[in-house]
Amino acid sequence: MNQTFFIPTEKDIESTARDFLSLLRKYKVVAFYGEMGVGKTTFIKALCREMGVEGAVTSPSFALVNEYEGNEGEVIFHFDFYRLKNVAEVFDMGYEDYFYSDHYCLIEWPEKVADVLPDYRLDVRIEEEEDGSRTLNVL
Repeated sequence: MNQTFFIPTEKDIESTARDFLSLLRKYKVVAFYGEMGVGKTTFIKALCREMGVEGAVTSPSFALVNEYEGNEGEVIFHFDFYRLKNVAEVFDMGYEDYFYSDHYCLIEWPEKVADVLPDYRLDVRIEEEEDGSRTLNVL
């Protein structure tokens, strides 16, 4: 699947997240790639809000995973593997119970766990353009 979403300004994140939601009907595991500060967490926060998550959506940098509940009772796991020291840590946390649970798994820094990512997933590369806008390339 090749699809591109554009986020001209930060105020457009919500509408882009709303449009992106249609892809989650088919894919539960989404891997977000991009440089530090490109907006992975910001986009995931907007996506969670569009899914009905109430309360704070924060990056699980130290806990590795946060769990949220959507407006229809769906479970959403938000992973941030930036601080992961080695892939053995995901074995210790029982990654299979998350990735193969049929719950939503939104993953930041998936390259750190590339060897254990499920084959059936959506890969999204977020890039910052020269004008400050963002492009989401869905692969």
